[in-house]
Amino acid sequence: MSAPLIPARLRKLIGGIGILVFLGAWIWAFTSLYDFLPDNRAVQLIYFVVAGLGWGLPLMPLMSWMGKADKPVGR
Repeated sequence: MSAPLIPARLRKLIGGIGILVFLGAWIWAFTSLYDFLPDNRAVQLIYFVVAGLGWGLPLMPLMSWMGKADKPVGR
């Protein structure tokens, strides 16, 4: 028994909402943690590089799921 198919438009809507929720939580978490950083430019630079680039890795499976093509009907 296979899982029910979700149309591409619905997957993109669900994924888009999921991305917005995730990014809101990511931004809130990283801006909240900033207050606990030491006053050191190198530490802050590393922190913001990780914060700025690190959000993409957890979202890759969701974006891959969103981009799947619909299967032809009748097969």
